[in-house]
Amino acid sequence: MIGGWIDRLGAIWVEGQITQLSRRPGAGVVFLTLRDPSYDVSIGVTCYRQVFDAVADVVSEGARVVVHAKPEWYAPRGQLSLRAVEIKPVGIGELLARLEQLKRGLAAEGLFALDRKKPLPFLPRLIGLVCGRASAAERDVLENARRRWPAVRFEVRNVPVQGVKAVPQVIQAVRELDAHEDVDVIVVARGGGSVEDLLPFSDEQLVRAVAACRTPVVSAIGHEPDSPLLDLVADLRASTPTDAAKKVVPDVGEELERVRGLRDRALRTVRGLLEREERGLAHALARPVMEHPRRMVEVREDELDALLARSRRVFGHLLDRAESELAHTRARVRALSPAATLERGYAVLQRTDGAVVRAAGEIAEGEELRARVAEGEFTVRRA
Repeated sequence: MIGGWIDRLGAIWVEGQITQLSRRPGAGVVFLTLRDPSYDVSIGVTCYRQVFDAVADVVSEGARVVVHAKPEWYAPRGQLSLRAVEIKPVGIGELLARLEQLKRGLAAEGLFALDRKKPLPFLPRLIGLVCGRASAAERDVLENARRRWPAVRFEVRNVPVQGVKAVPQVIQAVRELDAHEDVDVIVVARGGGSVEDLLPFSDEQLVRAVAACRTPVVSAIGHEPDSPLLDLVADLRASTPTDAAKKVVPDVGEELERVRGLRDRALRTVRGLLEREERGLAHALARPVMEHPRRMVEVREDELDALLARSRRVFGHLLDRAESELAHTRARVRALSPAATLERGYAVLQRTDGAVVRAAGEIAEGEELRARVAEGEFTVRRA
């Protein structure tokens, strides 16, 4: 009967402080406990995960919230609880929720992407500074930058850094410095403060103006815990104005020390190279061919003489052997030649037609024959 009566109740708005929060991984329901410190009263609240995820970035244990929920009765335990359909942060939480929603929208457009970040110059010719008039942030940036590099130059724009006039004047100062031809980097600086004080640096118009700058922008707002949206869109975030001066301007002492180190390293390298080449040259000069360069020519000359004498001996031997073979061949030719036979007293008989007479029966009586001897020829007749 109690459950039936409670089911007929409508949804209500309940404000309280979250004292317990349970978000189990993979679970579709979130459990939390709301407490009213004034009356020391607590009640359990359940909601679907998507309801709580809408404010999860700005709501945690200890936060004050307003819950739109419907009462429920759990009969087995006799327990009353609330089923939330909407959760809203109270006060600063609501402000942070709006900022978180704006942050997600700008991030979806790609304004915070790393590939949009522009590198800072090593030594800027002129630094644009946007800060409050006679503020500690201005003093920190100027003094620390000049302490690191005395010749550094600044183009300062003093503007309100909180209140209703802050956003338009900061935007105007940033655009003026961005249009300045000599300004190489822009620093937007402000000291720490409450979330409300830093709201101008999370303004959507200012964020888009910085994103449109062609000059690199450094954000130096507040202290380490402070993180306005300007930090996300800037090309470089500095935790404090002093840190911005250190990141924008190099330290002249460190650079001189680096130059000295590089010079010493280069000198050692050149000396090492020269010493190595001197050792190589001394080693080359110590070789016998360099100490006595004619010795190589003399050795080659002796080798050439020996080769020349050897070739002459071989060529003479070949000529002698060829001459001997020629003499033997000539002797054999002479021995086989008919002239040699004739010189020994023989004669060759030939008929008038030139045929050689080989047998006596071939010749008729009274036939004339031609007799050829070593020293000529004559005619004979057979008797």
